[in-house]
Order: sequence, then structure tokens, then C-alpha cells
Amino acid sequence: MPSDYKQNDHRWIQELLAYPAHLDKRLGSFADTSQISLPTDPINRVIFQDRAKKAIRKIAQNKGHILMVGRPGTGKSMLANMFNKVLEKSLGDYLRPRDCIVAYPGKDRNHIRIAYENPARMDKVLGELNAAIESARNSMDEFSLADQIQAVRRVRIGLILITCIAAAAGVFFPPAFIAAGLAGMGSIFMYIQENSHRAQEKIQRETIAGTRNDVKYLEDQVPEILYDPRQDRDLMARVSEPSARNMKGGFRHDPYQSGNLQTPSHKRAYLGAHAKSPIIYIDELKTLVKVGYMADLLEIMQNKRYILEGGKSTGSGAADRSEDNLKADNIIVACCNHDTLAYLQQEGDGAFLSRIEDKGEIIQMESAVPETRQNVRQIAQYVKQEINNLAQEFEEAWGEVIAKEGHESVRKRSEHIYGRSLPEDFKLTVREFSKNAVLEIVKELRCRSSDGKLSGILRPINGIIKTAEFEAMFENAPLVQPQHVRRALEEHLSLEGSISREIAKHKKYLKKYISSMTDSIGYVVGLAVIQSASSGQMHGQPLPIHGQINVGNADKVVAPGKIGDIAKAAAQNVRASIKKVLNNIGAPYVGYEMYIDYIQAHGGVEGDSASVAMDIALVSDFIRQPVNQRYGVTGSLTGDIILAVGGVTEKIRSIMDPVLGMEGACIPWLNKYDVEPLLINCRSEYIQQDNIPGIRIHRRTDGKNPFDIYFCKTKYNAYRILMGLGKKELERRMVERSRRDLQFMQHYREPVVEVPTAACPMSAVCNASMPKTQK
Repeated sequence: MPSDYKQNDHRWIQELLAYPAHLDKRLGSFADTSQISLPTDPINRVIFQDRAKKAIRKIAQNKGHILMVGRPGTGKSMLANMFNKVLEKSLGDYLRPRDCIVAYPGKDRNHIRIAYENPARMDKVLGELNAAIESARNSMDEFSLADQIQAVRRVRIGLILITCIAAAAGVFFPPAFIAAGLAGMGSIFMYIQENSHRAQEKIQRETIAGTRNDVKYLEDQVPEILYDPRQDRDLMARVSEPSARNMKGGFRHDPYQSGNLQTPSHKRAYLGAHAKSPIIYIDELKTLVKVGYMADLLEIMQNKRYILEGGKSTGSGAADRSEDNLKADNIIVACCNHDTLAYLQQEGDGAFLSRIEDKGEIIQMESAVPETRQNVRQIAQYVKQEINNLAQEFEEAWGEVIAKEGHESVRKRSEHIYGRSLPEDFKLTVREFSKNAVLEIVKELRCRSSDGKLSGILRPINGIIKTAEFEAMFENAPLVQPQHVRRALEEHLSLEGSISREIAKHKKYLKKYISSMTDSIGYVVGLAVIQSASSGQMHGQPLPIHGQINVGNADKVVAPGKIGDIAKAAAQNVRASIKKVLNNIGAPYVGYEMYIDYIQAHGGVEGDSASVAMDIALVSDFIRQPVNQRYGVTGSLTGDIILAVGGVTEKIRSIMDPVLGMEGACIPWLNKYDVEPLLINCRSEYIQQDNIPGIRIHRRTDGKNPFDIYFCKTKYNAYRILMGLGKKELERRMVERSRRDLQFMQHYREPVVEVPTAACPMSAVCNASMPKTQK
């Protein structure tokens, strides 16, 4: 029988074993990341996104708009920050506003006038106006009650004289004492009145409210500086939730609107990002769509000016507006995901996208990039940058403690934080990554993508690098080694990754229970993935499948449960493939009811990557041949050919844990390059079983716990690995099963021959007990 594999196929698999050496050569010759030099150009510090970096340089040249579309973690925010730095160094002096924005009183209390003035000139004008108002305030006559005080004093002195004279006369004329008493009481009253006038005069002199009220009408006419370029030096404004208030500006509410305490409208005005910032960075465009600011933004982008308005609130500033236009010649830097982009394409016939493309570009951020020499070396640069960032964080958090108390104090304080003892010579300093540790990061990025590419979603890797640093520090290791990165990977799991780990633990006991309670006929360990909704990362998990074929007239396939349309179509495809085999080998087909059960797949199943596993389960039950439960299988079946599927690397990784007891996997031939990252920092060798090529990966350094991966072109290759049967033997047993089923169906359909009454001693009893319709 001709083989499915050619001589070159075996050489290709053997060449896969050289992948770690080729990758090591691509990465460059360095022992650790201390030998990595970082680029001085800010934009080149963002790795992978070559097309985006090229577009940003072009847009920085002509001051256009830019819309970056991509998944979270692909570097959109970093590129925006680098774009700001590049413009700051190149055109910052010319982009930054030079004039201050001044608000003047308008034609009425609800209008203001806007003017662009020279800051130095405005300082002089405001200084002169304030000095004039202060002079007007000080030129007012000082409050005085001197006349009243003088009159009271004269009366008091007169009463005192009368008192003295009356008292002297009382010696000779006693009734005069009465006049002396009355005059004395009057003088005391006048003394109290004089002191009261003096106190009132002092209070009025020390109180300035009245003076301010006198010049308030002058203060209300003083212009207000809304924006001073000397105080705000940032070129880019970062707007997290764009709205009319923070993008355009408006008027504040005035709580004091009576009693001559009101604030004029030009002193309640404030400006937004459009008027103050040459560059506006909108981190998430979806928020702009939600708040309904898109129409205003489109108008401003088109006209490059706008009127300052009070807005839709019911406060005192709702009716205020400016008589003049504010300039708004901004560079828009926006970011969004693909779902927002789909909405923008429909909203207003893509008006916003048209504005962007008119003076800029829409950039698709790469979620995965080819594994080229340049991209691999950028990973080492990226690791070095994260190490420097962590060193800066340590300096900001612990620098003062280290300077004052030393590393010993940091060790003791860290022991309280982590709740465990640390090495005596523990130092809170970053460790450089060894070359093998960098290779482990490359491996993770390859595993998180497919088609031989590197994942461009780097934000989750930041936490892995930091955790690996801490693992090395706790061991007081001089360098971060691969085992530190592996331990960090175990800790840093997304929500879907944690769910996948729990499912894998459950499936481990489920697989053992199935193996102990069954003869493994019709049971197959399929492989599936859970995809993260945010990052798109895949997490593999085993998927036990049970198949059963019963002879009958229904001739159908049943796959109960929460099965998607593609999975249902895959089940029909498997049924058609089995019927085709029976037809090709000349086996009689009598009609079969096929049942496929995804065991405890409560979350549902979608996709066609389990079609090979379904086929093996059904054929195993059809010919009553056990399936090796220590091997997983994945692939899309088309006729007899196995086609490529996604997430193969993560599917294999999900069953490589020795605790699960799995010994290998069968994957499509077209997915052979997805095995490459699994060979990094591992021992591996070429294997072959009945002309089917494969690779053996040693999960331990001592060579124990090998894991075999076979590359299958057709379903017969998978039959050989999982059931140990060749094509001829399998077809022979399928013919035998079909013939037995045909004989059974023919016997089942033959009419029942009535037995004579005399030949049956119990006929009387039988006939008496049977209904008339059965006689």
C-alpha cells in the first residue's frame, strides 16, 4: 500500500528539531539582557508595530489625524505617547499655542467675547487695571464719626461742670444735690455714647465688604485669562471620556445670583481640550460614541473652530455663549477596538473615518507578527525595557528607604509584606534575564499565536516579566532563569486561563474514571480551546468524546447538548465520511443511528476541530476496537484528509502536564510548525511509527515522562496511532460488522411463521391470553 508520506516529509519533521538552534541564532549573541542596548528614538521602543510606526512618522510630518485599531495590549497607548514625544522634540515650539485666550464681557450678561492676546501684553493690561481699581478703592474717604463724637464729648464735659457746680452749691442749698446727681448720670450716659461711636467707627474702618461693593462693578469688567500657554506646557491632552464639557468647555454654575454677589459669565467660562491642546488623545473611542459627542467632533474637525456654549444643563450657565469662535486646529489621535470600528463604518456612512483619512491614516495594529530575525530581537529589547521600568518603580517606592536605612531594612519590611522569611543577603534590585529566560518569553509569545507568528498582545507579558523578577529575587539568583519564567506563567492566568485549568483538573479525574469503568471503546480524548474575549488568547483543555453507532433505519447523526452550527455540520460531515468508506470498500450499508456525546461540555461546543475525534469514536464503537486514552487528537476532517485547525499549540500544552497521565497527541500535518515553540528549552528527538513521523519531547531533564506528537495527514494515520490498526485491517472489520448488521436486519424483517396449534401444547393458553389483533 502506498504511503501517505514522502521522503521530504520526514526530513521536514527532522528539520523542526533544529528550530531552537535557529531561534537562538536569530536572537543574537548575548549572555543576558545587560548586553542589550535600547534605541534612543522613542517610537522604536514600541516593538513589532512597524506599519503603525511608519504611519506615525508620516503623520507627524504633515500634522494629520490617526486612528489605531486593535486589541488591548498591542501598544496603542505607547505609540500615542511616543507620537507626543516625537512632536515635542521636532515641532513642539511651533505647535504649542503662543497666545493666551482672554474672555471679555459681551453685549449682555449671557454673552462673552473671546480674544487671543499676547501673554506679556495681557499681564501689563491686567496689572494696570488692577492698580486702577485698587487706587479707586483706596481713594474713597475714610469712614469717620468725629463730628458725632465731638458733639457728645462737649455735652459730656458740660454735664461734668454742671455736676461739680451743683455739688458745691448743695453745701449751702441742699436741693442742689438733686441737680448734681442728674447731671452726673447724664455725663455717664454721654461717656457711654461716645465710646459707642468710637467702636462703631473702628468696626466700619476694619470692615472692607462695603468698600468692595463700591468697586465690584469695576472688577466685573476686568477680562479673565482662560488659558495661559506659559502655565500649560503639555502638547497632548489625554481624554478618557470625551464629552462636550471636557472637549469644548462651557460655563460654570453661579450659586450667588442676587444681592450684588453674582459672578459675570466671562469669569465663569472654562475651556476644553479643543481650545488648549494641539494634540488630543482619545484612549477609547467607544466612550465618545456612548456619550453622543460624535456629531460635535465631526463639525469641529471640519470647521476647525467652534462657539463656546453653556450646554444642556439647567444651571445659570446654560444660556451663556461666546460671540466669537474659538480655534480648534487639533491633531486627533484615537484608539478603538474592532467592534467600535464596525460601528463607525455604519455611523453617518463612515463620516468620522472619512475625516481621519482626509488628513491622516487608519492603522490596523498587529495582533500577531511573523517570526523574523528583527521581531525576535525586539523581544529581547522589550524585556530589557520592562526591566528598566521595574527598576524605576523600585526606586520610586523604596529609594528613600534604601538611602536612609539600607537593604537590610528593606528585607525586613518585605518579610512583613510577603509573610515569609527572605535570604539574609536579599536585595530589592532587578535581575537581568538570561538568554534562555528570554527564549522562554519568545516561546510564550509563539504559543499565544498561531501560523508560526508571535503574539503582539504584550500587556499580559508585563506581569509575567515582573513576577519572574520577584521569583529570582526570592531565590537571590543572579539572573532570571527559565524556571522563574515558568513559575510566573503558572501564576499569571487570565479569567479564561483559570477556568481552563479548573476544567483540566476535573477532566483528569473524569478520564481516569472513564478508563476504569469502560473498555475504552468509543471513547476519545479530543482537544479544545477557550478563547479570551479581551486578548484573544487561547487556553487549551481536554474534551472527552463518546461515539456510538447503532444499526437502524433512521440513518442519522445526533449530537445533543449546546452544540453550535459549525459543530453540528462537522458531525454531519463525519457521518458522510463513514458512509463514503463503507461505499468504497463495498460494505453493505443498512442505515445507522450515530450518537456523539461531548462528555460534560456544559459550556457548549463550537467548531470543527473535533471532527477527527468524533470519527475515531464512531469507528471505534463500530468495529469494537479500544482507543488509547493516553493520546489526545485534534483536526478538521474533510473526506479522509485531516486539515489544519487553530490553537494547536495551546491544545498540546493543556495535556503535557505529567499529572494528567497523557503520553502524546495526534495533530494535523499542516499544523506541524505549531510544535516549534514547544521545543524551546526542552530535549526532543525524531520518532516514527509505521511511517508516521513524529517528535518526542522530554518533559523532564532526565529523559523521563516523554510526550510524543504525531503528524497525521489522513484519518487512517490517526487510526494507526490511537487504535493500532492499519487501513486494510480496519476496512476488513468494518465489512464484517456491516454484513452482520445486514443479516440481522434481514432476519428482523422476515415475517413471523405461525406455529400449528397441535405443535404447541400451550396454544390454548397462548391464544386465550393474546389480543385479537395479534392472532
